[in-house]
Amino acid sequence: MSIAHSQTPAQRANQRRVAFATIIGTTIEWYDFFIYATAAGLIFAELFFKPAGAQIGLLLSFASVGISFLFRPLGAFLAGHFGDKIGRRAMLVITLILMGAATTLIGVLPTYATAGVMAPIMLLLLRILQGISAGGEWGGAVLMAVEHAPKDRRGRAGAFPQLGVPLGMLLASGVMALMTGVISPGEQFLQWGWRVPFLLSIVLIVVGFLVRRAVDESPIFEEIAAKKQQTKVPIVELFRKHWLLVILAALVFAGNNAAGYMTTGGFLQAYTTNPEGPIGFERTDVLVAVAFAAAMWFIFTLFSGYLADKIGRKRTYQIGFTCQALVVFPLFWMVNTASLPMLYLAFALFAVGLGLGYGPQAALYSELFPASVRFSGVSISYALGAIIGGAFAPMIATALVQATGTTTSVSIYLLFMTLISLTAVSLLRDRKGIDLSINNQAEQEIGATVFDKRRPALESPAVPVK
Repeated sequence: MSIAHSQTPAQRANQRRVAFATIIGTTIEWYDFFIYATAAGLIFAELFFKPAGAQIGLLLSFASVGISFLFRPLGAFLAGHFGDKIGRRAMLVITLILMGAATTLIGVLPTYATAGVMAPIMLLLLRILQGISAGGEWGGAVLMAVEHAPKDRRGRAGAFPQLGVPLGMLLASGVMALMTGVISPGEQFLQWGWRVPFLLSIVLIVVGFLVRRAVDESPIFEEIAAKKQQTKVPIVELFRKHWLLVILAALVFAGNNAAGYMTTGGFLQAYTTNPEGPIGFERTDVLVAVAFAAAMWFIFTLFSGYLADKIGRKRTYQIGFTCQALVVFPLFWMVNTASLPMLYLAFALFAVGLGLGYGPQAALYSELFPASVRFSGVSISYALGAIIGGAFAPMIATALVQATGTTTSVSIYLLFMTLISLTAVSLLRDRKGIDLSINNQAEQEIGATVFDKRRPALESPAVPVK
């Protein structure tokens, strides 16, 4: 059965619990992820890669950010496989614990000065665990939100787990700013202060675990399980029937992810705080500005979920990517004035396109893939898009600036990635409101791209799941 338009008070209360749980869980996951990226931009080059020198050390530090993305598909494959077989909720709890454990352990790692080459090796291993967790987290969170929602509110429901990204960045930047500016300024931050944000993760994990355990399983998965229609090997089925859809969905995310990782991946933090660079801001000033950017990103992500329910997911995306394309050059023009108010303005304008191109993603992805392989489809598409877009974006941007001596090259790179995503989303069909039930598998299987002209027969029975 499909989810009805009207909901009982109990259903509405459960949906509120789901929204709260997805926000809390994804915020904690992304706090952990962004704490690493922020530290990589600010101090990991000195703490873990110092023998390589300042410039190469910074590239290696950003490379360690990107390496975790290469393992996101593994997390997506595992979570997608088991999420389509044993349920969404179980995978959400597992990925949360894995991320928190890896983050907490980073907080007790020895640095290169005390452990030598073993220090960066251990750092990379823990970062890989973070990548596996992040790869599995997103698909489960968005499906819990979207599959619990009535069909006319999927855009706004799907925006809630998306809010975990700007909230995670806001929390990470805020905690780092508190450590650098108040609790452990100067050398104290390098000696011990950087560890505290990582160790705080253990507290957040307990909170997230309790919240996620209290949420009901997705009604779509309960329906699949009750009818014993789980696909035996969802990933094989996904790539056999929907490989083009996976590629297009991944490319939709790539442009937004590449742009977003200018701030979340630490590039702008490193660029604007480099004492030998053209800006030379204080770390705390930039971290507070990034927190402001995260707040603006939050607002536009939330707004885009409502907009996607009004005008459609595809059109909202197209508006967002257009806004993003228009600001990639002014962003660096304003940053390079070395004026703190202009930095805030640059971040605010940048957040408009980021939010509009991120909020509708959960609803768009969930409506693209059939119920039997939906967890695998959304997770793997997201993970591949993250590799193409954000994995090495900070490192690429740093290398471009070092090679050309100008941020114009970075703007060109971001414009190229944005246009790829705009093209990809334009090749998809907006399937706003499609029945997500396993009973509607026949319609879900076809017509998701502009190339697919097939239409289901009006009386077509549900396609049996192999």
